[in-house]
Amino acid sequence: MTGQLAERYGRTRNRARRDRWWIIGIALAFVAVFTAWVLWAGLDGSSGDLEATDTAHTIVNAHSVSVTFSINTAPGTPVTCAVQALDESFAIVGWKIVSYPGSSQRVTSHTETIRTTQLSNTGLISSCWLT
Repeated sequence: MTGQLAERYGRTRNRARRDRWWIIGIALAFVAVFTAWVLWAGLDGSSGDLEATDTAHTIVNAHSVSVTFSINTAPGTPVTCAVQALDESFAIVGWKIVSYPGSSQRVTSHTETIRTTQLSNTGLISSCWLT
C-alpha cells in the first residue's frame, strides 16, 4: 500500500534520482557562471588604470568655483574629466568637461574654474575616463 501511495504522489526512487541530478546540474551551472564572473571582473587589470581624487575647492564668488584634483593614470594616457559644482541642496549649478593630454608623470594635479548659475557650496569631480 505504501508503494502505491508513493507512486501516486510522485515519490518514487526514479523521481528522487532525477531531482538530485537537476540540483547538481543547477549547482554546477552556478559555479561555472560565478567562476567566469570572478575571472572577468576580479582579474581584469584594466579597471585600475585611472583614479581621480578631489583635493580642494574654493568658492571664488557667487558665479564661480575653483576645483583642484589629482589624476593617477599610466604615463602618456590622455584623460577627460567632468567637473561639477553643487549648491546646498546638491543640485548641479555648474558643469565643465575638460580634456588633458598624456603626461610623462603618473600623478598630475589640476585646477579648473567652473562658472555657476548661482552660489555653490562645493566643487568636485563627477567622473573621469580614458580618451
